Amino acid sequence: MTTHGGWTRAQALRAAVAGGAVLAGGAALGGRGSVAAQAPEDDADILAVFLVLEQVQAAFYRQAIDRGGLRDELLEFARTVVGQEEQHASFLSERVGGRARDRPETDFADALSSPERFRDAAVELEEASLAAYVGQGANLSRDTVVDVATLVSVEARQAAWVRDLSGISPAPRAADPAKPPETVLTELRDRGYIA
Repeated sequence: MTTHGGWTRAQALRAAVAGGAVLAGGAALGGRGSVAAQAPEDDADILAVFLVLEQVQAAFYRQAIDRGGLRDELLEFARTVVGQEEQHASFLSERVGGRARDRPETDFADALSSPERFRDAAVELEEASLAAYVGQGANLSRDTVVDVATLVSVEARQAAWVRDLSGISPAPRAADPAKPPETVLTELRDRGYIA
């Protein structure tokens, strides 16, 4: 069994699954008790921002694989996650329709200059995505929040996996912090990841 930071991969994934279930359940519960978006066009506006985040993540992992600097567990992680992020983007694109924003131009040159920088950037991107989902999940209509919760659980597992590969706790908090998705996009622009 592979261990990182005192955790086996199985332990890390179990922790991530539990964390994803809590996130998904919290978003669903928040949707019931909040003034949730009821109009499909409101959902589409929120999902359009999630789509941009998924496209950024997919581009990051695709560029990392194409660059050829990853090996072993980091390469396995990137190959697994790129497909998931591409599926998330496709899922969201179908639901957003004509409200989709232009695909963002990305620049990850510095973040892909070494395996360590890739790993640190992957942690940052996964955490940012989770913060955006948590920040807006309760504002989705009930039907949409159920669909989106399935993505959040996978995002939580991805974050836990790369955190474990980094030697840091895969589940450092009892609850993840929320951020408005536009704030997350601004932070990614400030980091130079989005042109």
